[in-house]
Amino acid sequence: MSTSRQNRRTFLKTTAAVAGASAVTPYFFSGEKPLAAEFAAKNDRPLVGQIGCGGQGNGITNRAKRYGDIVAVCDVDAHRAEQAKAKQGGGKAEIFDDYRKLLDRKDIEVVTIGTPDHWHTRIAIAAMKAGKDVYCEKPLTLTIDEGKLICKVVKETGKVFQVGTQQRSDGSRFLTAIALAHQGRLGNIKTVSCSIGGAPSSGPLKKETPPDHLNWEQWLGQAPLVDYIPRRCHYEFRWWYEYSGGKMTDWGAHHVDIATWLIGADDTGPISVGGTATHPVPFENGHPTLDNQYNTANKFNVSCKYKSGVEVIIRDDMDNGLLIEGDKGRIFVSRGALKGKPVEDLKDNPLPEDAIIKVYKGKKPGDHMGNFFDCLKTREQPISDVFTHHRAMTTCHLANIAIRLGRALKWNPDTEQIEGDSEANAMQNREQRKGYEIEA
Repeated sequence: MSTSRQNRRTFLKTTAAVAGASAVTPYFFSGEKPLAAEFAAKNDRPLVGQIGCGGQGNGITNRAKRYGDIVAVCDVDAHRAEQAKAKQGGGKAEIFDDYRKLLDRKDIEVVTIGTPDHWHTRIAIAAMKAGKDVYCEKPLTLTIDEGKLICKVVKETGKVFQVGTQQRSDGSRFLTAIALAHQGRLGNIKTVSCSIGGAPSSGPLKKETPPDHLNWEQWLGQAPLVDYIPRRCHYEFRWWYEYSGGKMTDWGAHHVDIATWLIGADDTGPISVGGTATHPVPFENGHPTLDNQYNTANKFNVSCKYKSGVEVIIRDDMDNGLLIEGDKGRIFVSRGALKGKPVEDLKDNPLPEDAIIKVYKGKKPGDHMGNFFDCLKTREQPISDVFTHHRAMTTCHLANIAIRLGRALKWNPDTEQIEGDSEANAMQNREQRKGYEIEA
C-alpha cells in the first residue's frame, strides 16, 4: 500500500467525528419560514403524479405528499402501481401503465420520476413539454448527450426541475464542508477523493419468462430488447450498463456532485479523465460480451483533472464519503460524519452566521423536497438544478467511458467534446430502440 493511501486511511480512522456537534448545529436555523409550508396548510395544494413506483419512487413521492396531493401513479409493474395507489394516493389515485396518459391530465402540475435511469430523460422531457414541473431521481441521465438535451428543454420551457441529490440540502455536513472550503479554512484545494464503494458481481443468471404483472418490453424502453432476467429489473438494474452506469453514477451522482460544487467547477468540467477498473465480464470495444451477468465496474480508481490543478479521484477503496485535502488542512465528510481539525476548530472559530445560507443560494437548507416546492412559487431553479447536475454527471459518464475503453480521455469542457478519440466521443450517446427514442 502506498504511503499516501496509508496516510489517508489513518486520517479516516483516527480523526474524531463532529457530526451533530454544537459547532455546526446553528446552520439549520434561519431565516424566513419556507414558502413550501404554505402548501401544507392551504387547500390549493399542487396535484402530483408519480411515475415509477419502486423504492426510490415511493420515497420521493412520500416526501412530496407533505406539500401536494398524489392524484395519479404510473408503473409498468401492475403490483407496484397498486401498492402506490394505496400508500401514496390513499386508495384514490388513478393508475396508469403508460406515463404519457398520466401526462395528458391537464390538472397535474408536478411529477415525480423514480424510474430506472434509462427512462429518466425521455419522461422528464415529455413532462416539461406537457407543462409539468419535475422532481427526478438521480442519476438524471444515462449519457452525456441526454444531459445536454434536458438542459436545453429546461431553458425552453422555464420549468422548475429538482434532481434528487439530497446531499445538497444537508447543512450540518456537506454544506458545512463546502462552506469551510469556500471560506479558505483548508487553503488551496489540491485533491478531493470521492469514495463510492465497489459494485457486485453476479455469475451467470437464468433467463426466464416475465411475470404477467410486468410489461417487460415497456420496462426496457430505449434499451435493447433482451430476454427477461429478474436481476436485470427493479433495484438491480444498477449493475447493467444498458440501464445505468453502475456505482460510478449511482453514488457518483452524490459525491462527485458535492466535489465539483466544493471546488467551484459545477459550471465546467475536467480536462482529462483516466484510471483503472475491473469488470465482472469481458469487454470488447467498450461493450460487455456476455448478456447474462452484471457488467458494470466493480472496482475502479479514476483521476479527473481540472484546469485549476485540482484532482478529483473517484475510487472504491476507502470509507464512503469525500476526503478533501488542501494545503492548510483536510476534512472527511459523509452522510454520518464530518471530521478533521478544521471542523474541530469551529468550536473556537465558527463560520460566519450566514455562511451556510450563502452556499444554499440564500435559502434555508435541510428539506430537499421543500426546496423544490419553494421554487414552484418563486419560479427559481432549485438547489440541485439540471445544469450543475449535468456537469457532475458528465464527469461520471466520462469516467465510465474511460474505464470501458481502457484509456485516458481529453475533455474540452467548453465545447463538451472528447478530443482526439472519435470512438470515445461516440459514446456520449447510445443507440435507442425504435419507438422509444428521446424527443427533444
